[in-house]
Amino acid sequence: MKSVVVLDYGSGNLRSAQRALQRVGADVEVTSDLRAAAAADGLVVPGVGAFEACMTGLRAIGGEQVIAERVANEQPVLGVCVGMQILFTRGVEFGVESAGCGQWPGAVTRLDAKVIPHMGWNVVAAPQGTTLFRGLSDDARFYFVHSYAAQRWEGRSDALLTWATHEVPFLAAVEDGPLAATQFHPEKSGDAGATVLRNWVEGL
Repeated sequence: MKSVVVLDYGSGNLRSAQRALQRVGADVEVTSDLRAAAAADGLVVPGVGAFEACMTGLRAIGGEQVIAERVANEQPVLGVCVGMQILFTRGVEFGVESAGCGQWPGAVTRLDAKVIPHMGWNVVAAPQGTTLFRGLSDDARFYFVHSYAAQRWEGRSDALLTWATHEVPFLAAVEDGPLAATQFHPEKSGDAGATVLRNWVEGL
């Protein structure tokens, strides 16, 4: 059984993420212990709310350092919702720019849409070669709740990008070596979300 740490830095649906990962066969611990986070087969970085608040909580426990070390050592990390957003260089909310973890270049900005937040179920367009979405049909739906997103990609050209549209296109998921992330909540996305998590756990 693969060991997974859900990083507790004061943000995210920790217990629902834990239960969802347990259901797909992982041995899951929710903790802020960086030694456990460094040693686990997989690390999940959740996140809800504001970009800056999440970064403040993450820095308070040294979480950005363990993310960087795991990526450098080719150890899998999965960001979820704002846990995806903080992997980028910066976030811009209410005109205020905040520094992120800097694993991916670029900014997370407000969706240029009339209806905000983007809340509810939506389809995604996954690329060929995807691991996260393996076995899922094109009409599989995932649960989103967000007003901000990465709307362009400036990272490595060989990363696998999954897009969704809420009036405008935005990144719904990224698979980039050991680092992966979803803008949607797989733990709230029923069978389709469970498949995404199972695929990630099986790849650890």
